[in-house]
Amino acid sequence: MRVSLPFLPELHTPEEDLGFVRDRLMAANTVWVVEVEGELVGYIAFHEAWIDHLFIHPDHQGKGLGPALLDKALEDGTERKLWTFQQNARARAFYEKRGFVPEMFTDGEGNEEKTPDVLYIRRA
Repeated sequence: MRVSLPFLPELHTPEEDLGFVRDRLMAANTVWVVEVEGELVGYIAFHEAWIDHLFIHPDHQGKGLGPALLDKALEDGTERKLWTFQQNARARAFYEKRGFVPEMFTDGEGNEEKTPDVLYIRRA
């Protein structure tokens, strides 16, 4: 993540990040992963109407893994929302190409990183 989003402040240690994934993200979401040759290279975490995380390792981006994971989260046809950072142009283009539209832009005051973000929605 630090390679993909270098504009974000480093707020947590790798151990704290691992604890968040293990104790909160995995516990509160349906999680699908992608492995390549036995190595975890991407995942999507979603619940109810939200996509909480979608990540593909930079070495494996552009190979169709992200769209495949997103399709899995969207297969039930329900409305989905997600947040991404305004500076994350690649993610924004990815989601907009797949029918997500910006709903609200913020100055970042409400997120931990204090970095401007955007709420996207994909209608059912």
